[in-house]
Amino acid sequence: MSDYETIRVERQGPALVLHLNRPERRNAVSLKMMAEIIAAVTAAEDDAESRVIILYGGREYFSAGADLTEAVKVKTATDGTRYFNQWHALNSALENSSKPVIAAIEGFCMTGGLELALAADLRVAGEGSTFAITSARIGTVAGAGGTQRLPRIVGMANAFEMLFAAEPISAAEALRMGLINRMTQPGGALDAAREMAALYATRAPLSLAFVKRAVHRGMQMDLASAIEFETFLVTTVYGTRDKQEGITAFLEKRRPNFVGS
Repeated sequence: MSDYETIRVERQGPALVLHLNRPERRNAVSLKMMAEIIAAVTAAEDDAESRVIILYGGREYFSAGADLTEAVKVKTATDGTRYFNQWHALNSALENSSKPVIAAIEGFCMTGGLELALAADLRVAGEGSTFAITSARIGTVAGAGGTQRLPRIVGMANAFEMLFAAEPISAAEALRMGLINRMTQPGGALDAAREMAALYATRAPLSLAFVKRAVHRGMQMDLASAIEFETFLVTTVYGTRDKQEGITAFLEKRRPNFVGS
């Protein structure tokens, strides 16, 4: 694995775990961290052994948010565009990855940290973790996709309540509204994410990659266009070796040997 300053990359079975590693700043997301996560996710595309990407901040906190020592320097529209384009590149890297991305969350997951987690495909959290977008407290607006991804995940009413109040919610409340997919015992989020990764690793890599593309792109289309796009993807995957192997293995009552082609 390559050496990074703000993250630590570790393969655990079929999962590539990206540990956010700025404990002195409670994993505040800096420009350097953004660039390093993008680099690690990009490198993972060529790593056939890494079937799932997990974002993990540690047992005490996921991320305190954006690094405000950098954000405070953003004082003009030009500065803001440049700064938030980096955030958008980070989130796009996660969403456009061909591999499932899971955010494993313990402790607090605040503002930019939550916006990072929202760009993952799935979120699991330990009981006792808390979630908030606190931009309204400091006179700003969530600018790393929070006003757009949050309502798409939890619905407009729940998103407005979180964004207006700018107060933390519990993991139980996050589970109720669909912000997280699973709640574990405290300290169990990473283990749960690894279990999910182990299951997903038994599925056809191209199937999962096409599912991500279908959902992310389809959610931005009208239904008729999305169905047409889905049809294009499924007819494409029908020409792959893994599709033939999957159906043959099912008929022969054996486990399929997927190779990602």
